[in-house]
Amino acid sequence: MKKLIASAIVALLAITAVQTQAQTTAKAIEKESKVEKREARKELRKLEGKEVSSMSKDHFVSDFGHISDVKWARGGQFDEATFTKDGQQTVAYYDYNSQLVGSTTSKKFSDLPAKAQKEIKKQYKDYVTGAVIMYDDNQDNDTNMVLFGHQFEDADHYFVTVSKGKQEIVLMVSMSGEVSYFKQVS
Repeated sequence: MKKLIASAIVALLAITAVQTQAQTTAKAIEKESKVEKREARKELRKLEGKEVSSMSKDHFVSDFGHISDVKWARGGQFDEATFTKDGQQTVAYYDYNSQLVGSTTSKKFSDLPAKAQKEIKKQYKDYVTGAVIMYDDNQDNDTNMVLFGHQFEDADHYFVTVSKGKQEIVLMVSMSGEVSYFKQVS
């Protein structure tokens, strides 16, 4: 009987040790993943020079086709192409490798998912709704985007400005309608 109890205790201690080690390993992997993401974000490189890359212009044509009224500008991290397509003003962003990072398009509040509209009206009822922008990420490019002076990880989102007096904030809305705070502008 004593051998049976001793064996059970040893087995229980072994299982506990294995579980503890598995949890420690999972935490280490998660921490490593966060460090890798942080390092990847730091790699967002500034563009050199003042001229828009001819490669960005070439890639634009392959990404969006021949559009006659494109206005180009060189930003801090991106070559930016502003144009109108299907009646909507759009800005396409190209990184230091002249690859499409994503694009933004002006939208209306009514274009947001119904769930998000309801949540914003409830949580920010004393605020005035301003600009709504949809960010369409290029999933083939891992470069993170910068909007409103704030870097974020790749994913399609809406961004909504709301203001109350002198306070203006930007909300980030997922395509499924989840609303979260993004940044205070003023």
